[in-house]
Amino acid sequence: MAANVSLYRFRKRAFVAFTHVSLIVLSFVIAFPILFALIKSTQTPAQVFSYPPKFAFGPGAVQNYSVAWHEYNLGRLMLNTTVVAFAVTVGKTLLSLLAALALVYFDFPFKGLIFVFILVTLMMPIPVRIVPLFDLVRKLGWGNTYWALTIPFLASATGTFLFRQHFMSIPASLVDAARVDGVGPMRFLWQILVPMSMNTVGALAVIEFVYIWNQYLWPLIIISSNDNQLIQIGLKMLTGAGPQGMVNWGVAMAGTVITMLPPLLVFILLQEQFMRGFALAEEK
Repeated sequence: MAANVSLYRFRKRAFVAFTHVSLIVLSFVIAFPILFALIKSTQTPAQVFSYPPKFAFGPGAVQNYSVAWHEYNLGRLMLNTTVVAFAVTVGKTLLSLLAALALVYFDFPFKGLIFVFILVTLMMPIPVRIVPLFDLVRKLGWGNTYWALTIPFLASATGTFLFRQHFMSIPASLVDAARVDGVGPMRFLWQILVPMSMNTVGALAVIEFVYIWNQYLWPLIIISSNDNQLIQIGLKMLTGAGPQGMVNWGVAMAGTVITMLPPLLVFILLQEQFMRGFALAEEK
């Protein structure tokens, strides 16, 4: 009996140790590209192209980050992207709240069919709609403007789905009590539903901000002026050949590290709401 207990304890400790080692290895594998970019952003071109590769911080950090920031105008590009991402995130959240309110608390013909159609749009990414969308934006005269970068992204099937599922979990007795008190739909939304949905709002905000921050194809096509361009196009410029026909990967990695900071900051600020929002979604 004692031998069986000892064997069980040994197996349990071995399993725990194996689990921790596996998690540490996987965490390192996931974090390695970021660590690699951070190290290379501090190295000179000679160190970057040296063989065997050097995995130590170099003396070129100040120069690489200065060149990336000033010569490639990353500050202006990041400001443009921040404005567009903030506008789209706020607009998507508001429209998603209103759409979910209508789908859950209002009765109108073909409501179920309309919700299915909204979900179908999830299978139609931007590359599929790029040609008709470009033609429409050009006819509206929005080419090379912030309107072209914001208006087409304001509708969100993901946001509508998340808020609809959350609203459906709210007890019907709360809705009945609000009706008895004479609370109108908009007041019910802003004073009752929104405070109860802050975790979902936070989760959606993180998703949409990162999504807009990573936009590449649409800005590349619709924006022709560098002053109105977004940050992902700026990163592409960093990988262009230099005077000697070679890419300065130290500068490119420095620009990459800089552009990771705003989305990382947004995630850190909304991490608790992000995790709670999806935990609630899984419970439902």
